[in-house]
Amino acid sequence: MSNDLAGVWEVALSDGVHRIEFEHGTTTGKRVILVDGKEILRRDWMFKLVGKETFSVGKSETKATINIDAVSGFAYEYTLEINGKSLKKYMENRSKVTSTWVLNLDGTDCRVVLEKDTMDIWCNGQNIETAGEFVDDGTETHFTLGDHNCCVKAVSSGKRRDGIIHTLLVDGTEVAECTE
Repeated sequence: MSNDLAGVWEVALSDGVHRIEFEHGTTTGKRVILVDGKEILRRDWMFKLVGKETFSVGKSETKATINIDAVSGFAYEYTLEINGKSLKKYMENRSKVTSTWVLNLDGTDCRVVLEKDTMDIWCNGQNIETAGEFVDDGTETHFTLGDHNCCVKAVSSGKRRDGIIHTLLVDGTEVAECTE
């Protein structure tokens, strides 16, 4: 990593939390983007120091854009957009469309993500095979992690504003949801 590091962002997607690093050489015009420590874009000797760089992140190839804007003189501002939204707006929206749980199973840290719109379940970057069923008070989505039986229960809160409440059960024990 050179001393041209201009920005670092952590982006939580269904397949994991990705680290995006951006180097900007304001004297050479160099631009380098690293995702999870791997260089995915390099441009040397660019004469235009402002602009944008678009690339993809994660297994679902989510669109990301780094905007480079001049603030004053030779000072620059760097902002990250995910799917056309500021990182802050994207993360606010993401918390509405996903539920995330972090737990330790048999000494292994697991990050379980439910995509509420598709009911897809991810664990540590892998899309998990599931079996869904309707039950008296909602739905249950069953899957296994190692030797553990897991289930995401979806139950109506009874309040329109709160919508559906998703709960993760591992071997019958409820796991607390985390906020990213």
